[in-house]
Amino acid sequence: MTADHDSLVQSQFGARAHDYVTSAVHAQGADLARIGAMAAQCAPAQALDLGCGGGHVSYAIAAHAARVTACDLSEQMLAAVDAEAARRGIGNIATSRAAAEALPFADGSFDFLACRFSAHHWQNIAAGLSEARRVLRPGAQAVFADVAAPALVAADTHLQAVELLRDGSHVRDYSEGEWRAMLATAGFVVEAVQTARLRMGFADWTARMRTPDTHAAAIRSLQRMASSEVASHFAIEADGSFTLDTLLTEVR
Repeated sequence: MTADHDSLVQSQFGARAHDYVTSAVHAQGADLARIGAMAAQCAPAQALDLGCGGGHVSYAIAAHAARVTACDLSEQMLAAVDAEAARRGIGNIATSRAAAEALPFADGSFDFLACRFSAHHWQNIAAGLSEARRVLRPGAQAVFADVAAPALVAADTHLQAVELLRDGSHVRDYSEGEWRAMLATAGFVVEAVQTARLRMGFADWTARMRTPDTHAAAIRSLQRMASSEVASHFAIEADGSFTLDTLLTEVR
């Protein structure tokens, strides 16, 4: 029997919770620093880390918020966040299990929201963004950071294929244009967009998700088949390591 999408997400990430807490890629970066700076500027009373994963956004903003709610679909991921927050002596992070498309919070519950490397797993991103808008008070700031689909169509196709082979719960990495349109539809006003490049070491990237050897081999095959334009865009290296586009979008 085929699992539904939410069950697939939980099975993919639950057993790997500790790997995401300790992941260097997720624990650092200019985007994470920017999210922390935004929280420091607005000093929220109630902040939401939507799709918290290993909790790195929560840890970054906890010093600037009265209370942080770390929300994720995986119970094991939330347990890992609870344990790491306790280890760090952070007492103002509470965890909540929910899908992004059906948040268990009242309208206007939060005055800051951050979502990092999560939205590409959502089954219905329009519903997730609508929920994000609903639980924010009017005028509140939010920030969405994720892998970005490139403008080159062949490169976009390549990216989605290798992402899905690595992780069966992958839905889509969206382009900047798609993000702007979806956020506008949800009722957000885009205030700033930052683009960046992020190198992914192939061995760590596949090990973190425990990608089956057959799927890792298929990814390497796609990389070897890639056109010169696609290979150049992703800076594909001899060992399969490559470089992604990322997008950080600040909204209100």
